[in-house]
Amino acid sequence: MFDNNVFLENTCKNIVEADHVTGFVLKTNITYYRGIPLSMVNDIGVEVDGEKVAREDIRCSVDEVDWFTLDEMETVTTYKWEYGEPLTVRVFKEGGLSAGSHEIALDVIVRTAYIPVPLAGHKVRTVEIG
Repeated sequence: MFDNNVFLENTCKNIVEADHVTGFVLKTNITYYRGIPLSMVNDIGVEVDGEKVAREDIRCSVDEVDWFTLDEMETVTTYKWEYGEPLTVRVFKEGGLSAGSHEIALDVIVRTAYIPVPLAGHKVRTVEIG
């Protein structure tokens, strides 16, 4: 239902720190029509060319200043992910994505205060890394 909000186009790129590629980032909008605290993010999953990224290699940020693991996000109530403002998903992967084409899948699952089941979004994009 919210798949079009997931994995924003042209947001996937490698992260270069001190001339070294440490991973990659991508962005997603919320799979809900309102903002929620980060503690209500049930799960985020990333798959690269059919291989799932380990949960501990994923970090998320609403402001690209403060980053949280998925486990830390379970208790983060002071940061709110607003509707229409992307969440940045960072994947730690030595060397990042190699040059060329990659199929990246992103799953975003959130809870809400009054809907008894989590809301899930799934999007697969083919990205080109230069």
